[in-house]
Amino acid sequence: MPFLRHLSDATRTHTVVAREFSPTMLNAGGKADGYCSRVLRAQSNRKEGNSEFRLRVEGDPESYQPGSTYRVTVTAASPSYFRGFTLIALKDGAEGDKDEDYAGNFQIIDEEETQFMTNCPPAVTESTPRRRTSIQVFWTAPPSGSGCVFLKASIVQKRIIYFQDEGLLTKKLCERDTTDKPLLDCCACGTAKYRVTFYGNWSEKIHPKDYPRRANHWSAIIGSSHSKNYVLWEYGGFASEGVKQVAELGSPVKMEEEIRQKGDEVLTVIKMKAQWPAWQPLNVRAAPSAEFSVDRTRHLMSFLTMLGPSPDWNVGLSAEDLCTKECGWVQKVVQDLIPWDAGTDSGVSYESPNKPTVPQDKIRPLTSLDHPQSPFYDPEGGAITPVARVMVERIARKGEQCNIVPDNVDDIVADIAQEEKEEDDTPETCIYSNWSPWSACSSATCEKGKRMRQRMLKAQLDLSVPCPHTQDFEPCMGPGCSDEDASTCMMSEWITWSPCSVSCGAGTRSRERYVKQFPDDGSICTLPTEETENCVVNEECSPSSCLVTEWGEWDVCSATCGLGMKRRERMVKMPPADGSICGAEVLEVEKCMMPECHTIPCLLTPWSDWSDCSVTCGKGLRTRQRMLKSPVELGECTEELEQVEKCMLPECPIDCVVSEWSEWSECNKSCGKGHTIRTRIVMLEPQFGGDPCPEGVQRKKCKIRKCNRGQGNSDEKKRRKEQRDKRRSKQGRAEGNSEHPGCRMRPWSSWTECTKICGGGIQERLMTVKQKFKTAQLSSCKDRKEIRACNVHPC
Repeated sequence: MPFLRHLSDATRTHTVVAREFSPTMLNAGGKADGYCSRVLRAQSNRKEGNSEFRLRVEGDPESYQPGSTYRVTVTAASPSYFRGFTLIALKDGAEGDKDEDYAGNFQIIDEEETQFMTNCPPAVTESTPRRRTSIQVFWTAPPSGSGCVFLKASIVQKRIIYFQDEGLLTKKLCERDTTDKPLLDCCACGTAKYRVTFYGNWSEKIHPKDYPRRANHWSAIIGSSHSKNYVLWEYGGFASEGVKQVAELGSPVKMEEEIRQKGDEVLTVIKMKAQWPAWQPLNVRAAPSAEFSVDRTRHLMSFLTMLGPSPDWNVGLSAEDLCTKECGWVQKVVQDLIPWDAGTDSGVSYESPNKPTVPQDKIRPLTSLDHPQSPFYDPEGGAITPVARVMVERIARKGEQCNIVPDNVDDIVADIAQEEKEEDDTPETCIYSNWSPWSACSSATCEKGKRMRQRMLKAQLDLSVPCPHTQDFEPCMGPGCSDEDASTCMMSEWITWSPCSVSCGAGTRSRERYVKQFPDDGSICTLPTEETENCVVNEECSPSSCLVTEWGEWDVCSATCGLGMKRRERMVKMPPADGSICGAEVLEVEKCMMPECHTIPCLLTPWSDWSDCSVTCGKGLRTRQRMLKSPVELGECTEELEQVEKCMLPECPIDCVVSEWSEWSECNKSCGKGHTIRTRIVMLEPQFGGDPCPEGVQRKKCKIRKCNRGQGNSDEKKRRKEQRDKRRSKQGRAEGNSEHPGCRMRPWSSWTECTKICGGGIQERLMTVKQKFKTAQLSSCKDRKEIRACNVHPC
């Protein structure tokens, strides 16, 4: 396929200012005589198969998103270089002789390096021929339906022209297929329960540049399972106030409030605790995880967490669809995460000072070419190494399923019980104690629960090899189950209660479960598979009643072992019509039972209140602690006992900063009493109520020698001199002549221009001798010069 070649006569036209491509420019000369079509048809003097030069699109994408902007670079491998280049974007199969043959638009980044080609405006070329090793421009992809595009570059090195049709100087990009987005309704039946686990890989070893050793952490994770009508965050959208507070402060409070206000659009609120520090081996601390549910209308899952410290950088998933096209539920999702910018702060490094982005930018992924000071900067534009990984695993399905495609064996086993434990793959470098006995079942009745056992890590012989977990869980049935009753059936967990049958007053709601395993003797299960109970949405249906949402999911139990408390909330959807206060309960608390405490070495007190901020102004830290209540004999507790988070107080006052004093100037008088000056400049103006700036100019007296008044001492001469001085004083010229007897001086000249426009400069003026009398001494009749400070304000 013919390709644009950089010709020597093209380089001689580069003094014209860069301009945008227009169809009239291209078609003015006709198809046969147009410059673009002529250079595209050039075939001679080319080198094939050269690997010294490369065209690269930022992120190395395989496809383009219509309307998105990409950074395109052309580089030479050391020690090679190039003097000129040409870059063009052609539609697949186009010849380049019509304006519709060109795809997208180039944008100039550095006008000193690049410009649009004078005789072929769609192409980009160099501004000045010289030795260089790289150039970069922006390219905005064409609209949807444009098909595939070829980005092609030619290189000029001395008189040799390199170009390739299918090599490193050509990049083919096709339009990204967006048909797999969750635009259609989910067709799956029942509900599914998932566990999401977050693995933070952000560490000094993997991301060493400017890594913040002291305060690195992940903020508390916040998210939800939700419908397609609600968007927590998305690329190309603007951050809500809740997203902004997570991104800048690591606070999930506002985000959770926004999620709960969505009512029926949200099924489960997802919350996980913060991680301080950001990375620890899994044998020291288990990766944070949480469980959530999805159903046919709320089958999307989103979450985010702040990378701290940072300006407004986060990681997370946005609208991850867990419903399959076959009307089933996804078994497992594993995804590596790169950081994204919330568009609310313009900082470029981990600990950049606060710099609000006004107006607010759209959410976008960080790239390796954002800024040279960025910790992820790569001059070659390579992909950013992921900072985290998230795993979403299905742990149960509830209710009648309607998959068109039957489940595989693994899916069935996963829903009935835990899969068989794999063989012990503990590395030889990890030395453990024996497993403790299994704890009591967490269920106090004849229902499914969990029990756990523990082991201690005694030694880790090789720190580069991670050691597996120190805790193990398995399902169990609570006490009270006997072989004589119907409990020999293995039942699933109850599905979440259905909405109340009425929106106001008393109604009913139901929930279901199903038989997971029938009795061995083939008998019929008599345990109920459906339950119904009364429900009251509002106690009375009157103008003073209010409309509330369904109850949310129960929070995690407040105790890690033994008896604790758990809570759930609901929101007021519509206040009373008569303006009165809503009397409905919005908070519910009940007891919860965890495994017996004697098997768990970590029995902790509740967190204390947050301490005061560590600073009185600006950015600081605050802490909170908790105490270990369980005896030391039960084993080592690896749970964190202290948490640290950022806090922000009003900006600190900044005092005025001035430079050192300059040297003293020359005396402004050549004899007699005069003065000399010195100056200093303002380096930093006071801010936020800081101390004002001190004086910028000082002067002091100086005296070089006495001025000689002449040799005559008679009274007559004195009288004549006094008369002469008096006469000259009336004429306004006493200043120059009274101090110079025997001389007639010209008036002072005008002050010269200041030597500096800011920061403290000097001005001069002169008085010269007009006439010298015979009685004057040689030393008393000289030209005079005065000096003064000027433009002392800071630059």
